[in-house]
Amino acid sequence: MELIALNTVWVVIAAAMVLFMEGGFSLLEAGFVRTKNAVNVTMKIFVDLTVGALAFWLVGFGAMFGKDAFGMIGTTLFGSPEKIALSIQLPSAAYVLFQMGFAVACISIVSGAVAERMNFKAYVLTAALICIIVYPLSGHWIWNSDGWLAKLGMKDFAGSAAIHAVGGFAAFAMAKLLGPRKGRFNSDGSANVFAPSNIPLASAGAFILWFGWFAFNAGSTLDASNASLAPIAINTMLAGASGGTVALFMTMKKFGKADPSMTINGVLSGLVAVTAGCAFVSEWSAIIIGAMSGLIVIYATLLVDHLKVDDPVGAVAVHGFNGVFGTIAVGLFDSTQGLLTTGDFSLLKIQLLGAGVVMVWGFIGGMFMAKLCEKTVGFRASEREEEEGLDMSYHGIPAYNELERFTDIPTSLYDFEETTGITVAPVNGKEIAR
Repeated sequence: MELIALNTVWVVIAAAMVLFMEGGFSLLEAGFVRTKNAVNVTMKIFVDLTVGALAFWLVGFGAMFGKDAFGMIGTTLFGSPEKIALSIQLPSAAYVLFQMGFAVACISIVSGAVAERMNFKAYVLTAALICIIVYPLSGHWIWNSDGWLAKLGMKDFAGSAAIHAVGGFAAFAMAKLLGPRKGRFNSDGSANVFAPSNIPLASAGAFILWFGWFAFNAGSTLDASNASLAPIAINTMLAGASGGTVALFMTMKKFGKADPSMTINGVLSGLVAVTAGCAFVSEWSAIIIGAMSGLIVIYATLLVDHLKVDDPVGAVAVHGFNGVFGTIAVGLFDSTQGLLTTGDFSLLKIQLLGAGVVMVWGFIGGMFMAKLCEKTVGFRASEREEEEGLDMSYHGIPAYNELERFTDIPTSLYDFEETTGITVAPVNGKEIAR
């Protein structure tokens, strides 16, 4: 009885931390996009937590953990996920809540890649579909004991494949079909940089995500007495730190500047990559996995740009490419079955298969959702809506309302100081507003 109580507290707190990561996604995306779209990305995260959570509870959980059909999909528990029979000492409601956090996170991966030009109604439909079918199927194959990849012996402890790779390549497909933001690419193929609106805000989002990741990974034990809790947590920390370190130094070497956006994404890439193997690898292996992910995110970002796919936050490079890499890395560094640790090739073959399957499934799922949105509610915002900014077009309010006071001041702000008593910098008002 005491163990059930302890597990309940542990998993409910872990679930709350995972759900709190949505605040991290919101701040990260709001800081990376332009000011005129900051409210819109925040509203999309609210869609994840409302529409997405309900869709997963009603349908997605059953498709993922219900009674298996052909190793492909669950067929029970629809509308009644609490009826799941668990083999662990944990109330079903706590388990459902924790899994809901994972489902919601998968949607938020897509959110950043389609930022600044996606029809808001299309995003609402996308959030529901990801939680009803796209994420639950990959989860069923890998995490349902009757899933076909699970039966092959695939290892994905907390979701590098089932969540991040699927979400990342769904994001890639949708961003590709959506097309780039106006002015993002030139006719010669070169890319124009749209500067992030608020790096400190994006950094705060990354810190929240990093904090929540300890629950994302260690919470997946579902057992407060599990001896692997601390090793999972330290592996999570080391991989994130290693990924950020490599990205930091690589940008200094490659671009001559310590790039904050890439450093943030380096940290997140390390966290994504170690998520599959955090319970199976040593601390040194976690550092190596993180370091490699820090390299991958830089070159994957350049590749995505080369393909003229506009991803404002780097979600495809962070989650897609490093979700695949992290899945494969288990086959290389697993302490008991890894190729580089034991010489055994059998697990790596399974991990390669699983990584390829989820990558293709995520891409197909993204294509399907994009086409469905296009045929129903409309996929892309209009040119006028994009130019105005999605904050005003879809939500009727700017992110920083107080700046509106400065937009009509012609040249000097000194008269404004004398009139209002508010001290402002001697900069043209329209530049401040912009």
